[in-house]
Amino acid sequence: MAIDRLCLRNFLMFTGCKIKDFEQYPQDRTAEAKENGPSKFENELTVESFDETFIDGINFFLGANATGKTSLLKCIYAACEYSNQATAPNQARLFYDYFSSSKRFVWEIYHKENGDDYGSVRAFSGENEFRFVTWNSASELRDWSELGRKPVIPTSALELRDWFELGIKSVLIPTAEMLSHSKGLIAMSLKWDIPFDATQTDILVNAQLPGTKEITNRNKKILGMISDTIGGEVVYENDTFYVVKTDGLRVEFSLEAEGFRKLGLLWKLIRNGLLECGSVLLWDEPEASINPELMPLLVDILYILKNDGVQIFIASHSYLLAKYIDIKKESESDVLFISLYKNEAGEIKTARAKNYSLLERNPIEKAEESLFNAVVAKSMGG
Repeated sequence: MAIDRLCLRNFLMFTGCKIKDFEQYPQDRTAEAKENGPSKFENELTVESFDETFIDGINFFLGANATGKTSLLKCIYAACEYSNQATAPNQARLFYDYFSSSKRFVWEIYHKENGDDYGSVRAFSGENEFRFVTWNSASELRDWSELGRKPVIPTSALELRDWFELGIKSVLIPTAEMLSHSKGLIAMSLKWDIPFDATQTDILVNAQLPGTKEITNRNKKILGMISDTIGGEVVYENDTFYVVKTDGLRVEFSLEAEGFRKLGLLWKLIRNGLLECGSVLLWDEPEASINPELMPLLVDILYILKNDGVQIFIASHSYLLAKYIDIKKESESDVLFISLYKNEAGEIKTARAKNYSLLERNPIEKAEESLFNAVVAKSMGG
């Protein structure tokens, strides 16, 4: 079950909901719109602050800092978690807990544009829609502290009934390595307001699950590839994660090489049956702490998962990861590169391409070009 589309309206840094340029529309509609005013065509002409469609394969977000890559992953993940409400009512957290670790009202979530009256997050899977209203100027809510915990005008269970029954299995791997901090963290997060958002505690819950009895052949292959690289397998005992090496040595996760920890986490998630056909994997900066020599292995694993029916979303700054994903694809439909950037007004815009070399507004390429120019300048005595 794939996420086909995501629409954000005045949410976090995704602002600037405007009326589309009349010139984008057929001449007859343009003339009528100019004569009667845009309000008559509001449903057709109003665009979201962010509106992108995705593929079933690998969706690769790249962009400069503060262009919303991590926020997009969290929006998709939250929508997936809410799709399990019918079978697991307590699985989804309060929506804002996925974005804030402060456990208090956070004003930064609300961006009101002049002339606009609400903000929202919408996700689509086929004909099913998840909708979450983040704020509404018509709200009669008196206790503004509640805004940090629930939507101003909550979307009713009836409206989301179909979405609640989709049961999309999803995993978000955050940038922060959490397994080394596993001892007692879940219990403390339930009792006290510790400074971790829901994505950071959820990954611990997913990693602590017991392994499944049945494993697909493709997943067996991935487990073997990772085990050969880290020299063992990952176990969870006494509230602690260990890498059990092939010679029997038990290495506590906090003492393992950080790059191996990242691969070890992936091993555990696969062993627990969380990344199978129909699942959604969201991974924030998978290249972090990974030795560049292991990048081809990482990309091979991603493509095996993709071929097994896992939809993948990646946010990254890595040229190596992007290029390896590009050159290892077998068809044009395997990967979609989406570059996020800010225009002169500070609004988040996107450029899309199926081939990395054709992607416009690519900050990774710009950085590579700057480095090349610096090397040339130095070699010429500049």
